[in-house]
Amino acid sequence: MKNPATPTALKPGLTGSAEVTVGEADCATSFRSGSVQVFATPRMVALMEEAACRALEAALPPGQTSVGTRLEIEHLSATPVGRRVIAVAVLEWIDGRTLHFTVRAMEGAEQAGWRTYQRVLVDVARFLARIQDKK
Repeated sequence: MKNPATPTALKPGLTGSAEVTVGEADCATSFRSGSVQVFATPRMVALMEEAACRALEAALPPGQTSVGTRLEIEHLSATPVGRRVIAVAVLEWIDGRTLHFTVRAMEGAEQAGWRTYQRVLVDVARFLARIQDKK
């Protein structure tokens, strides 16, 4: 089976968002990525990935998905428990099957983090077959 082509509904400018009110389970202490009760960088990464996936939801045909392959991130400010963080992902450009995003995480008017992020389009059946071969 050949690699999936870029669906025509995928165009630069697609936007998705995700949000969380920071709880104890979202903190660095819970992720073992630090010793303080602030929004964990790994949790921020997951929120940003969720926003990118939401940008693609309506544009991908059945049987196709995307997987994260590369990221560069800056965690710019500490966010305490109880504060809301919103991540917004924008599809900036497409290079074949590779999708390039810019994602920002905002806590109110303050930018908590940003990242450049790449996802690659994959055929779900082919992808799962390759995983099965690893078992």
